[in-house]
Amino acid sequence: MYELLKKDGLAKRGRLHTVHGDIETPVFMNVGTIAAIKGAVSTEDLKQIKTQVELSNTYHLHVRPGDEVVKKLGGLHKFMVWDKPILTDSGGFQVFSLAGLRKIKEEGVYFHSHIDGKKIFMGPEESMRIQSNLASTIAMAFDECPSSVADRDYMEKSVDRTTRWLVRCKAEMERLNSLPDTINPKQMLFGINQGGIYEDIRIRHAQEISKLDLDGYAVGGLAVGESHEEMYRILDAVVPHLPENKPTYLMGVGTPANILEAVDRGVDFFDCVYPSRNGRHGHVYTNEGKLNLFNAKYELDDRPIEKDCQCPACRTYSRAYIRHLLKAKEMLGMRLCVLHNLYFYNHMMEEIREAIENGCYKEYKVAKISGMMGNKS
Repeated sequence: MYELLKKDGLAKRGRLHTVHGDIETPVFMNVGTIAAIKGAVSTEDLKQIKTQVELSNTYHLHVRPGDEVVKKLGGLHKFMVWDKPILTDSGGFQVFSLAGLRKIKEEGVYFHSHIDGKKIFMGPEESMRIQSNLASTIAMAFDECPSSVADRDYMEKSVDRTTRWLVRCKAEMERLNSLPDTINPKQMLFGINQGGIYEDIRIRHAQEISKLDLDGYAVGGLAVGESHEEMYRILDAVVPHLPENKPTYLMGVGTPANILEAVDRGVDFFDCVYPSRNGRHGHVYTNEGKLNLFNAKYELDDRPIEKDCQCPACRTYSRAYIRHLLKAKEMLGMRLCVLHNLYFYNHMMEEIREAIENGCYKEYKVAKISGMMGNKS
């Protein structure tokens, strides 16, 4: 159940009650695609850097080690030793990204594994069964994520099929949650709004799926090539047509500025690989902008990545030492950068929640974005 605690303009401060604990929103979900955060980050680390939700991927875990294996080991929480909420993405986006290896039909999608080329079929029922085996807190509905530049005719047909798939997902999840051997019989289901950059298709789809009274609603198919301005335009159009009394999740987004702008438009769930991916390449976020620690000017810099930051990296190590580790290709360098970036995102979400509670979100957003635009080194 979702509680809307406070609004400041369109910005929402909420709380989602789940079987694995409460999620305070707005929230950033830390991406651990194959049940691990890239960069040698453990679940103990995740607790230390204030992670609320870990996100894993249905397709990748189905391919390796196999969802049946995870089920035999007691589900994803036991498997990765994490007792807080987990959201599993449905695999729809991965099917989209495997464009050359897939065939979409009404029953589902036929495609080939990116690991060994093995033929795989996944439809709504299969995705729900895999996610039930994984026993995540929140399962995402299986959808098609069409290209944002697909023509109107294709987009309309794709969105209609996604709606039909969503109805099948809901029915299958209800069935799975009623079975005696289901690990998590309280698994939640979020539906996904699609429609590319066509406002009218997006709005119609949002109105249709809202009638299904799901546990939450995601906006998918953005951050896949369109401009930031187009993404904000679509959010302005579609979010008001999604239920205010349910979580709204913007999938795969994004930069700190993207998140700050989307919160201002009523979004309260986010995920993105940026903090971990950038960290592994020595790019770290600060309140004065993003730093590239490979730059020579940090060779003798004995300051932490960010003054007063309480992440494990900044509490102990200097920019100069982390730069040395990165240059020497020591994994510790990547790990410290990833920990810092994830902490930065998680701490920013705490600040966002506080600003909404205090009724000063717009002022906070402007100041935060202005500060981060300062340093592009």
